[in-house]
Amino acid sequence: MSQEVAPSVAVAETSPAGNGPDKAQAAKGAKAAQPAKREAAAVLPFPGTNEQAPAETDRGAEDRAAAPEVRAAPGTNQLGMFAGVPSGRRVRARLSRFNAPWQSASVSEELEPLIAAHRAAHPKADIRVLQKAYETARQWHEGQFRKSGDPYITHPLAVASILADLGMDTTTLVAALLHDTIEDTPYTLEQARADFGDEVALLVDGVTKLDKVKLGDSAKAETIRKMVVSTAKDPRVLVVKLADRLHNMRTLTFLPVAKREQKARETLEILAPLAHRLGMNTVKWELEDLSFATLFPKRFKEIQRLVSDHTPQRDNLLKQVTDRVQADLRGSKINAKVTGRPKHLYSIYQKMIVRGRDFNEIYDLVGVRILVDTVRDCYAALGVIHAAWQPVPGRFKDYIAMPKMNFYQSLHTTVIGPNGKPVEMQIRTHAMHGTAEYGIAAHWKYKEGPKANSTVVGPSSHIDGMTWLRQLLDWQRETSDPGEFLDALRHDLSSQEVFVFTPKGEVIALPNGSTPVDFAYAVHTEVGHRCIGARVNSKLVPLESVLSNGDVIEIFTSKSESAGPTQDWLGFVKSSRARTKIRQYFNKERRDEAIDAGKDSLARAMRRQGLPLQRLLTAGGLLAIARELHLSDITSLYAAVGEGQVSAQSVVQRLVAGYGGEEGAVEDIAESTIPTRPSRTRAPGHDPGVAVKGVSNVWIKLARCCTPVPGDQVYGFMTRSGGISVHREDCVNTGDLKAQPERLVEVTWKPTAGSMFLVAIQVEALDRHKLLADITRALSEERVNILSATVTTTRDRIAVSRFSFEMADPKHLGHLLNAVRGVEGVMDAYRVTSGA
Repeated sequence: MSQEVAPSVAVAETSPAGNGPDKAQAAKGAKAAQPAKREAAAVLPFPGTNEQAPAETDRGAEDRAAAPEVRAAPGTNQLGMFAGVPSGRRVRARLSRFNAPWQSASVSEELEPLIAAHRAAHPKADIRVLQKAYETARQWHEGQFRKSGDPYITHPLAVASILADLGMDTTTLVAALLHDTIEDTPYTLEQARADFGDEVALLVDGVTKLDKVKLGDSAKAETIRKMVVSTAKDPRVLVVKLADRLHNMRTLTFLPVAKREQKARETLEILAPLAHRLGMNTVKWELEDLSFATLFPKRFKEIQRLVSDHTPQRDNLLKQVTDRVQADLRGSKINAKVTGRPKHLYSIYQKMIVRGRDFNEIYDLVGVRILVDTVRDCYAALGVIHAAWQPVPGRFKDYIAMPKMNFYQSLHTTVIGPNGKPVEMQIRTHAMHGTAEYGIAAHWKYKEGPKANSTVVGPSSHIDGMTWLRQLLDWQRETSDPGEFLDALRHDLSSQEVFVFTPKGEVIALPNGSTPVDFAYAVHTEVGHRCIGARVNSKLVPLESVLSNGDVIEIFTSKSESAGPTQDWLGFVKSSRARTKIRQYFNKERRDEAIDAGKDSLARAMRRQGLPLQRLLTAGGLLAIARELHLSDITSLYAAVGEGQVSAQSVVQRLVAGYGGEEGAVEDIAESTIPTRPSRTRAPGHDPGVAVKGVSNVWIKLARCCTPVPGDQVYGFMTRSGGISVHREDCVNTGDLKAQPERLVEVTWKPTAGSMFLVAIQVEALDRHKLLADITRALSEERVNILSATVTTTRDRIAVSRFSFEMADPKHLGHLLNAVRGVEGVMDAYRVTSGA
């Protein structure tokens, strides 16, 4: 190892394994480096304070600046950072008085915020290894840049800073600094193990394996398998991965749109649920909001606007509640911190979908958090709250006595607050709050404290208690179905388990309340599908019987080809695995039936209205409706209708709306199939505003399939009745019409004072009470004559409305759309030019 070392760099007590000189060289290097070390030690923080001894002299700073920079040769382990061993007794005597590991007085300026955050949670941490890891990462990433143009080292430094804020230990921060070196540089895992030890190497290797997996529909199961395997060895692997994704999501704007959406979808479907499973709610909330903003920017901005508009009123109510609660607890001599609970945009949106409520009902629900010193104070505070406020029956939950699977502990209760509005309250200790916010990360943050285990789940349970990891690990051996794993990730596993036995004595763990059907699916998917009966402890029992600890289960199966589960099973099975397998069975077996039923339903609905099937049921129109409803193709649309997820009538309304309403649809259809003599006179005020080049006194009609208006690129098509139908160049029927070039004519816009134009717009909004009334009122105020309106609400609480109306001046359309966008809950409003 080179002996020319900058004085500001810490000197190792012993040389790293395999990298250092012999003892004589080490002693010689130590002797040469002692003056600089004594000067550096002079500015160490005093124990227990943030104060520092007098700063170095200017000469010391000049010496550091002049010190030669020593780099390791690529491919070697010699970093050139450690010169020898501090051997002077006086130095050691001085260091012993500080009661802390000897540390460098000066660290890299870029590293100082990270060091400060880490020391806040771990005052005794030895920062030498962090400095070494940073220098290693900076050296190997030199010349690499991120999409933003920043040096690549800014990314691992940001990831480590996120983990430092979470309170993670030094080993995790070192792994974070190095997490991309193995994959993106010639630095090897063996070098990392030699430089930083086996524990760091294990974490870096685990994160590297996760990074190599390309997420996608076919790879999700493998991705989760790798995550589970790595996390089962050391949960910190997943903690580092989550911090890595969090920083990438924060800087997502520098990626192409398609890449941004892919990353956001992966985050929302896989990583955010995993953060929830680890109890890391602060990370989970930010990941969800960032993904929400990327995938659904209109919905995100609208909820953001609604939150901003309602915040002052909600804050006034919140202040009333918190002031009164604080006074009640103070009167009972309970030391407590009372605050309002923050509400996150994606969480608000999800509650609107799951609970089927309007924004006001969700956001106006006030939440209060009460932090106290001890568990005894938690229950004392609960008594005070229930004595002063009327509790809502059935809304009390004790997660202190029965923690959640992600180690969450708290008392939950709901009381009647001011003006009769419900108020949700959470009561917990400060340590429990740390676990609620940081989850498994709190194990490393609080484990050094003397009271680390007094009010929270013990440290060992953070690692040994994650039975859901073991369950997922077992399930992945059976099947590669990604939906099965994602379902397990999205549902909390019960903290209580029941242990039952197979006839051969094998133990199977199931969620509390499980039935013989859950047991059958735990054994094998086919055993579950063909299950027709069960014997528990040698007695025949119904399939919905609840199992108890120690039961011996025997399953009877059928060999019939028609054997399979029934829909009733979904009403009593408890395990995510059984529920998923049953749903998969019906999705596979019943899809064809649903498709046929959907086709029949659409045909019947159209016959009832006297609409011809062949003209309206076009592939283009049906595909456009399928995409509006977030379905992949026409077959999926038929299946959704057949399964009752989408009504046949709503699909017919959308098809008809593409022709400007029922009257327009019938008119266009008749025009193309029945030769009629065109009228040579027009009603006053209905001039189409179009002239045909070289022809006068001809019947002209603006096509309702694309509703052209002045400014659109148009062409004329001679109908069988001898008139001219005017279409937009991008009309859905252009391909078919231009296949007959002899019937095409050139037309130009010539609007007059009597011209009226048909316009169709689509409005997307968060569904709520009186939404349609507010939109139609906004349209009426713009003095337009509404001809037709259809509204469909999707499963994710998005109301999609289609309006057709007449306008004399299409230039006014922009102002009208802005007026509609101003309606509360409206995310977007835009003109549509076809049935799409």
